[in-house]
Amino acid sequence: MKMNKILNEIYKIDPTMKKHEAKLNKILKEMLKNKPDIVISKQFVNDLQKKLKAKAKGFEKKAQLKQMRRWIFAFSGLTAVILLLAFGGPYFYKTYIKGESPVFVQVEKIDDWAFDYSKEEEDAGFFRSLSQKAGVPSMKNMALETSLAPADGMGGGDFLGFSVGGAKDINNFRENIENNYLPLPTDITYEGLFYDYYFNTGKAQECKKLFCPSYSYAISKDPISGKDDYYLSVGLNSNLKESDFERKKLNLVVVLDMSGSMSSQFNKYYYDQFGNQLERENFTESNKTKMEIANESVVALLDHLNEDDRFGMVLFDDSAYLAKPLNYVGNTDMDSIAKHILEIQPMGGTNMEAGMKEGTDLFDELGSLNPDEYENRIIFLTDAMPNLGDTTRGGLFSQLENNSKDSLYTTFIGIGVDFNTDLVESLTKIRGANYYSVHSEDEFKTRMDDEFEFMVMPLVFDLNLILEAEGYDIEKVYGSPEADEATGQIMKVNTLFPSKTKEGETKGGIVLLKLKKTSENGKLVLKTTYEDRSGKKDSDEKIIDFEDKAADYYQNTGIQKGILLSRYTDLIKNWIIDEREYYSGLTSSRMPEPEVMEFRITEETGLIAPWPYELGQWERQSLELVVSEHYIKIFEEFAAYFQNEMNKIGDNTLQQELDILQTLSTVRNHPALPPIPHESTDKVDDWMQ
Repeated sequence: MKMNKILNEIYKIDPTMKKHEAKLNKILKEMLKNKPDIVISKQFVNDLQKKLKAKAKGFEKKAQLKQMRRWIFAFSGLTAVILLLAFGGPYFYKTYIKGESPVFVQVEKIDDWAFDYSKEEEDAGFFRSLSQKAGVPSMKNMALETSLAPADGMGGGDFLGFSVGGAKDINNFRENIENNYLPLPTDITYEGLFYDYYFNTGKAQECKKLFCPSYSYAISKDPISGKDDYYLSVGLNSNLKESDFERKKLNLVVVLDMSGSMSSQFNKYYYDQFGNQLERENFTESNKTKMEIANESVVALLDHLNEDDRFGMVLFDDSAYLAKPLNYVGNTDMDSIAKHILEIQPMGGTNMEAGMKEGTDLFDELGSLNPDEYENRIIFLTDAMPNLGDTTRGGLFSQLENNSKDSLYTTFIGIGVDFNTDLVESLTKIRGANYYSVHSEDEFKTRMDDEFEFMVMPLVFDLNLILEAEGYDIEKVYGSPEADEATGQIMKVNTLFPSKTKEGETKGGIVLLKLKKTSENGKLVLKTTYEDRSGKKDSDEKIIDFEDKAADYYQNTGIQKGILLSRYTDLIKNWIIDEREYYSGLTSSRMPEPEVMEFRITEETGLIAPWPYELGQWERQSLELVVSEHYIKIFEEFAAYFQNEMNKIGDNTLQQELDILQTLSTVRNHPALPPIPHESTDKVDDWMQ
């Protein structure tokens, strides 16, 4: 009865569809088989009628192609080749048949771009909502069965190591300095800085498991206070070889911010145009907007997708829109998709929550997938300046956390010097999450060429280190976004991603613990527990004796470099906080006099981790780069220490940090500043639509 009713309704709209009745019957039987108690509502029929009428010309060919895929699996060898020659179209699609060599099936590739500026609200999410109402078979059930060819043994090449999740660079910090802006404290993170460098992990024996921690210790004098500091590094080693590493098949959804703030130039602060006009010396105008860089970055990502990966895309401003359904790359005209992406223009407000929800919903069609075979990831490109929807950490945090429980993980890619690292830094503490900053198409493409396979495939989760020692407590953890969650005896890291090694050193390959000495007992028992991507748990235990060494003692250059970079970051973060509190008036309505300011870093305190600090607002106005006289002196002193340590370590790539220290040492003191936002009396037109 249901079948006849639906068919009759279709024929009323387009009588010519009757000649396709056999194919329609098969489709409807599949729908009813998946959901026998389906209720065909008038709205459902109306929606189906509209789409069928618009798609009637292509309906027969698409149905034929789906049927052809099923036939191929019923045959092998010469028979399959004959079928392909008989029914193939002008394009190739690569298919894996279990037990057989890859077969290249000729099918027509489809441009399935769905976003239309003129009617985005009408069409957004139609196909997905239609399948949910009608119980259309999931893509998993309709997908081609695939299998990857087995690896050819261990082979040669370097072993991989691990790096933690969270930030994967400090590009936003560097770009703000270069453009004469005062960065945010969250623009520079310990884990982001560590990932810019390779570390000797202290591995002394062969690793025979997925994850093998190694430990090194050091006693080092604080270069400002002269006090002895005690450190322990955790090396992140693995038995994986780079030559054998191959990522899983990928279901990827890109969620792209197309809000009004993306219209600003790449190296300017968007909100400055609404009241904080800055005149900066030696400023080079950028010809590209954040939207253009974001579009180009997405197109660069497409080069790394294989034919048996799936790709979908969502756009958002004050609402979210389906731009491209989540379909196989091999079935998609990716050249046409790239052209559509490059044409995207900014419009509207910024509702990140809506974008994340729409992107998450695309995965509902996939059903339950085997995490050993598939990797599910959302790549979210944004300047992270939400002003609509739930703009708190809580709303987005809940979405990402729920996704991670379903093995759906998120990568944030920040666009522009005003990228809101304060928001994203907190979100990427979630299991499986990471983030990068983009500052040019070429830079981003180079990074993706080297790291895309690692970026989308976390391998170790819920790493916990328990310190059992009478003589030491954990004072601070460096190099992990979950550092604030550490207690006196426990260190936690939510996610480890595979990471390159070079000449025995691993990129971002350590986590550093600063220890508080409580007695002369130097014996430490270190226990680690973790689980792999399949949920299998493992553990490790080691006993370490702090030998009776005097400062400065470093067990290897890896821990020495980690201490140097951690102290550098401590100094930079505290400087930024002190300058922002003084100059932006975030702590009071009146700026204190310089002589009564309480600086966080002094000769008495030495280099300490910054106190907790909140901006108190998502949408930030910029401040010109400033350095107080107090910090100019400290930067000069620390630069000399940094130069000396860099020479001992023998890593010339550290020069970029030394250059920043020398730049900050020469910045003029107390330059003319823009009006403090809450004290400004100038009236502005801040209409944003």
